[in-house]
Amino acid sequence: MPRGHLNYARAVLATFAARRLRLVVAMALLAPLACLGAVSSSWASEHHPTGGYAPFADCPLIDPSLVGCFLAVEPSGEFVVGRKTVPIDRLLTIQGGFVEGTGEFDALVGAEDGNTLSKTALSVPGGLTGILAPGYLPASLRGQFDESIGKGVTGVTMTPEIAGPASAIELSFEHLLSGEGVAVRLPLKIKLSNPFLGGDCYIGSSANPIVVNFTAGATDPPAPNKSISGVVGNSEFEEEFTLIAVTGNSLVDNTFAVPRATGCGGSLSAFVDSAVDAQLGLPSSAGHNTAIMDGTIEQVNSNAVRKSE
Repeated sequence: MPRGHLNYARAVLATFAARRLRLVVAMALLAPLACLGAVSSSWASEHHPTGGYAPFADCPLIDPSLVGCFLAVEPSGEFVVGRKTVPIDRLLTIQGGFVEGTGEFDALVGAEDGNTLSKTALSVPGGLTGILAPGYLPASLRGQFDESIGKGVTGVTMTPEIAGPASAIELSFEHLLSGEGVAVRLPLKIKLSNPFLGGDCYIGSSANPIVVNFTAGATDPPAPNKSISGVVGNSEFEEEFTLIAVTGNSLVDNTFAVPRATGCGGSLSAFVDSAVDAQLGLPSSAGHNTAIMDGTIEQVNSNAVRKSE
C-alpha cells in the first residue's frame, strides 16, 4: 500500500479513535454521508442492497450490534498441508458482518445464508494415491482401494471449513492496512472427500483446529523455518467513503501446525487415518505448513448497506 494512502487512512481514523487504527471507526466518521439511522427490528432476513453494496447481500443486517460488513474474495493461492500442496484454483470467500471486539480484533458475525466460509472443494493433486499410502492398509482394505482405483474413482477434494462458530474468526483491518500483525485469524478443519474415505474424513476439528493467522506482512515461523511475506495491496475508498476495498492483497501464514487425520474410512478409520497420515506427513509441526490467499478484502458501514436497499 502506498505510504501516502496509509498515512491518509491513519489520519482519518485517528480523528475519531485515539485508541487504535481501525476501519470500523472510519466508517463511524463517514456514517453521516450515508444518512445513518437506528436499526429497525422490522428488517427482513433477506436483503437486497444495491450499487456498490450489492455484494453484501448476506451481511447479517438484522443484528443491531453490527458495525460493518466484511467480504474477502480469494480466487487464488495455495494450502500446503504437510507434504501435500493444494492450489486454490476456485473462488474461496469469507463473508459476514462484524462487531467491535474488546481487544485488537473484531469478531465476525456469520453470513445470513450460513455460508460464512464458502464450501469450496479444491482438487487434490494426485487424487486418492496422492492422499493415502496404500501400503499402510491391511489386505482386505487394500483390495477395496485397488477396486476404487480400477473403477477410476480416484478424485479427492479438500474443503476448508470453519472449526467452530463464525465468531471464532477474528479480524483486524488495522493490521491489514499496516502489513503488521494478524489480519485474519481463521480456525479451520479440512474435509477430505472421496467414496473410499467416507463422509467424515477430516484433518483438524472444532476441538483441535488448524489455526491460520493470516498476515499481509512477514511471518515469524519457528526456527529453522524461513519467513514468508504477504502483500498489503491497494486501498480504494468508494460509495462516498463508506466502503473500503483492499485489492491485490496476499495473506500468508506458515506458522501453524496440522494434526493427524480422523474419521477417514468410517469404522475402519484406525487403518485409513494412518495411511493418510503416512502419505501427508501428519502431524506436521508449526512452520512446515503454508496457507496463501490472494484477492480482495472489502469492509463497509452496515447502515450504508441498509440504506441502499
